[in-house]
Amino acid sequence: MDMTSNHKRLFAGMALFAVTLVITILTAIYTSPTLAQQQLSLTVSSAIALSEPLQEIKQIYQRQQPNVKLIYNLGASGALQQQIESGASVDVFISAAPKQMDALETKGLLLDNTRRNLVTNRIVLIVPKASKGISSLQDLTKSQVKRIAIGNPKSVPIGQYSEEIFKNVGITEKIKSRLVFGNTVRQVLGYVSSGNVDAGIVWVTDARTSKQVKVVQTIPENLHSPAIFPVAVIKNSQNTNAAITYVQFLFSNTAKNIFTKYGFRIAS
Repeated sequence: MDMTSNHKRLFAGMALFAVTLVITILTAIYTSPTLAQQQLSLTVSSAIALSEPLQEIKQIYQRQQPNVKLIYNLGASGALQQQIESGASVDVFISAAPKQMDALETKGLLLDNTRRNLVTNRIVLIVPKASKGISSLQDLTKSQVKRIAIGNPKSVPIGQYSEEIFKNVGITEKIKSRLVFGNTVRQVLGYVSSGNVDAGIVWVTDARTSKQVKVVQTIPENLHSPAIFPVAVIKNSQNTNAAITYVQFLFSNTAKNIFTKYGFRIAS
């Protein structure tokens, strides 16, 4: 074997070693937790009324923040509040009323200085689309009205607002035996959409999601407490910085336009 062949083999071996070394170093750099962005999950517990805008926001946000996986836990605000109080792993909470957020704040479960009012909403009286004879709250006292759906006041903000409205209009005693309680505002919407009840009280944003109901009255806002949806980061969040960044995005013009598109109003 001549010297030229040995030199070629030596050079080839050294080149292969160099390439392998470079690949090893680059792999270590880009997979190192300290040098590469790690995938993390954010759990957002939110009032179910915000389902549609939050899903649209999620698609945009995750394109901008590919290392963040958003997990939505949607339900009645009161039930979500109880989950957080029981130690559920939650990073961000959005309530359909101040009451539930107040309770968490009183117990010291919110991260300081992260609570803000996100959006507001309108409350409406709805009936099945083909229904006739109901055009206002006063009509709920008519003898032909047998079943009226509202959210369960113990856990569903729209139910709490409904009780206020009936009291302020002066019809509580006349209709209380006709009330059917839903576990979420979407369940109330479902009762009316299916025709299983004669009328229901929901958010205007929920009414817009069903073609099987019609709005017969937008409830005057002086008949109930301000319908504010607050948001805050939970103190026990394991991803505080990421949670704060997500909440900040909810107040961006992009997110505001999405909320507005679905019928919400931006809180002042």
